[in-house]
Amino acid sequence: MLEFETGKKVRPHISIAPLVDCVLLLLIFFMLSSYFVIQPGIKITLPTALSAKPQEDEIVIFVNRDNEIYLDDKKIDIGYLKEALEGKLKNSKDKSVTLKADEKIDLGLAVKVMDIAKQAEAEGLVISTKPEDVK
Repeated sequence: MLEFETGKKVRPHISIAPLVDCVLLLLIFFMLSSYFVIQPGIKITLPTALSAKPQEDEIVIFVNRDNEIYLDDKKIDIGYLKEALEGKLKNSKDKSVTLKADEKIDLGLAVKVMDIAKQAEAEGLVISTKPEDVK
């Protein structure tokens, strides 16, 4: 009688190396994409208002919590603000200035910045706010 050789039973084997590669690639992708979502700039907390509307900003003055003044993302001393604004307003077609000030700044500083903008012959002055959540 002939005996047949019994073959070894082959168990299915799933390699997890490609799965680990895919997970690592996804992790790198999400880490990089979340890095690009962060917007660099001046940290301010805008005050809220019910009547807030979207506005196009051409010339923007930022005043942060530390009472530092920035004109279009460049730090500027308040003594040079008028001259810098006059130069920007000459090249602007809208002649409007947007003030984005932190809600915790001194009101006197905000008024001083607005006054300088008017002295620089800005035709419009917009105070930027964020919309208030209506419940």
